[in-house]
Amino acid sequence: MGILTETLARGAEELGIELTGEHLEKFEIYYKMMAEANKKINLTSFDDERGVAVKHFIDSLTCLKALEGENLASLADVGSGAGFPGIPLKICRPELHVALIESQFKKAEFLERVAGELGLKDVVVINARAEIAGREERRREYYALAVARALAGLNVLAEYCLPLVRKGGYFLAMKGKNPEEEIARAQRSIEETGGRLERVVRLRLPLAGDERNLVLIKKIKNTPARYPRRTGIPQKRPL
Repeated sequence: MGILTETLARGAEELGIELTGEHLEKFEIYYKMMAEANKKINLTSFDDERGVAVKHFIDSLTCLKALEGENLASLADVGSGAGFPGIPLKICRPELHVALIESQFKKAEFLERVAGELGLKDVVVINARAEIAGREERRREYYALAVARALAGLNVLAEYCLPLVRKGGYFLAMKGKNPEEEIARAQRSIEETGGRLERVVRLRLPLAGDERNLVLIKKIKNTPARYPRRTGIPQKRPL
């Protein structure tokens, strides 16, 4: 095993996730594609093999700890960027139908190439802002889960993500340490867009020890038609 695959296997084991040889091979190809693309576009903060394995791949897989026992068929990764957490989750859970929502064209192009190279089926890349995707009839209230990582404050994310989630589904926000203040500020936004705080899963990032808080919000009612507001407004004037 190389550094990337060895680190991945160890970190996943700490999370209670078994990675097969096929999984590890896909992650290795993904890493090489990221390294090459990052020379041309500002894809993501980039580190050595161990850093990428821990900070991006294993970090993405922590989502599975918040979703244990949930039978989820579809996922929308909002603000996917280089594909986190959507692509690592798809590699490990190939049965998922995954939508990677990314507003920057070059990043969306990269995501298309990765999905093709890795042979990931039932992956669609949506080159659009979350506010637009959330108003499309075929996407609105369609997904069992919407997830966002390091994109915006929770009060903004709720308006981006909950319109995409079906009633009874979930929105998962990946946060760092001490999310309590952010959760308190987001209460109105969560309620207005149809959600209710379900639980916060606290853990330490394997092999690094950094604190992670996975904020899980359940969609308990349909999102009012006025949300999401037009492009840019959720960020400028959060609920």
